[in-house]
Amino acid sequence: MLQLNNPGAELFIPDGASEDEALQRTTQMAIGAHPDDLEIGAYHAIIECFGNEEEWFTGVAVTDGAGSPRDDLYADYTDEEMCLVRKVEQKKAAMTGEYSLVALLDYPSSAVKDPSNEDVFRELAELIRQTSPRIISTHNPADKHDTHVATVLRTVQALRSLPAEVRPEKLYGYEAWRDLDWMMDDDKVTFDVSAHENLAAALIGVMDSQICGGKRYDLAALARRRANATFFASHEVDVTTSMILAMDLTPLIEDESMDIGAYVAEHINRFAEDVSERLATLI
Repeated sequence: MLQLNNPGAELFIPDGASEDEALQRTTQMAIGAHPDDLEIGAYHAIIECFGNEEEWFTGVAVTDGAGSPRDDLYADYTDEEMCLVRKVEQKKAAMTGEYSLVALLDYPSSAVKDPSNEDVFRELAELIRQTSPRIISTHNPADKHDTHVATVLRTVQALRSLPAEVRPEKLYGYEAWRDLDWMMDDDKVTFDVSAHENLAAALIGVMDSQICGGKRYDLAALARRRANATFFASHEVDVTTSMILAMDLTPLIEDESMDIGAYVAEHINRFAEDVSERLATLI
């Protein structure tokens, strides 16, 4: 039985399975800072498990989403009311995507961004220990949203606290508030997510409070995936109509001494060198 830290936290299991079954059947997990981050960034993991009896997706929404912009129907909602709406929306997505479960941890963003707060990474570690997913996806550390970056740091911290046999085979960092098109092609992890376009639209479409709040995530996320597919290779025909890019973060949990900032800087430096070398060749 998983003991959650916050009074408003909960586990939602769409098909009514027992908690133990839902935890133990998990094969892929995605850890997002907010409700809707999973559906925007980790659709590759959702679609790989959808309709697959051997694969089960578990989503984790770390924060309560209280600080989101609001307009239209939600313009006068308090933070508390918005948190409740976003929980309902996340549950709708879990139903639509046939998740094994979704964990709504209900932390304020300030707690996730506080490096001295050990509750967040310890709760993530326990959730990972009880599910033992083969693959985990989370935000990438080059994101420009502070809470997203903090979520990556807490995720890596959680994984490093666990014994090697419990850690996933792969850890990926997906796109959100900064895309990963700038990375060198050889460094990019690519996911073909062209299947079930209707599901892709539905998963983001249920996040009505965010879309009505003035952010057309439903259009932007799908457009980014289409752009990734077309602009990935300049001299080849498209091989897919929708692609998600990710950064391979596995080395960060294979080598606990590796500095996360230095690891990201290596990717940035390779990009800078490529630009400089191309300019020097053509000037």
